[in-house]
Amino acid sequence: MAERIQKFLAQLGLASRRQIEQWIKEERISINGQLASLGAQVDATDRICLDNKPIATKAVNEETQVLLYHKPVGEVCTRYDPEGRITVFSALPSLEQGRWVVVGRLDYNTSGLLLFSNNGELVNKLAHPRYGFEREYRVRVYGDVRPETISRLLKGVRLEDGMAAFQSITPGLCRGRNQWFKVTLSEGRNRIVRRLWASQDLVVNRLERTRFGPIHLPENLEVGGYTFLTKTEIEQLFHASDTI
Repeated sequence: MAERIQKFLAQLGLASRRQIEQWIKEERISINGQLASLGAQVDATDRICLDNKPIATKAVNEETQVLLYHKPVGEVCTRYDPEGRITVFSALPSLEQGRWVVVGRLDYNTSGLLLFSNNGELVNKLAHPRYGFEREYRVRVYGDVRPETISRLLKGVRLEDGMAAFQSITPGLCRGRNQWFKVTLSEGRNRIVRRLWASQDLVVNRLERTRFGPIHLPENLEVGGYTFLTKTEIEQLFHASDTI
């Protein structure tokens, strides 16, 4: 079945639709030897090239898979790291066709739930800010957290890249000047949880993501382990991305 080239290539995890459209405008993509046009219809039988290099298109017909990885502290969310650090991709099972694409990122010192899929279109929806998938974290904060601090973080504070706020903050165990909280927010800006607490002169010394949208981190999944989402859970993600 033919689809618009932007959607077709996004499903492969090649890039976002917007990026693909830009490549088309820059005349970097060709279809069967001819320069591609916006909205051109293609299928897996077409020869599609980016910068004159063929793109493997068979993977677009693969069944959607979603993998949940329990990321440890000390891994980076890139395919290759110039500093030689371990990447999250090194622990994942291989695919016969296509490749795993990560949904957003967790920083080097953050652990917890990280999603991957072979469906680039789904990945783009899950990660795109306009869909606003809720994220939940367990966070340990060092410092004196007062009620007025919580109020400000819920109301919203101005960071260097704009306003930000938690949707909810639930206090947990407190030991000395370290206190645990469960927080939720509906965006994935770089280091947003740490930066929100830092705006109140507080330090985050432990951070773990426990939920992304409707998907929770399984309690019995060891750090560094992974599990495949069920068809029902994948359908939940598709449904949520279509209705948000």
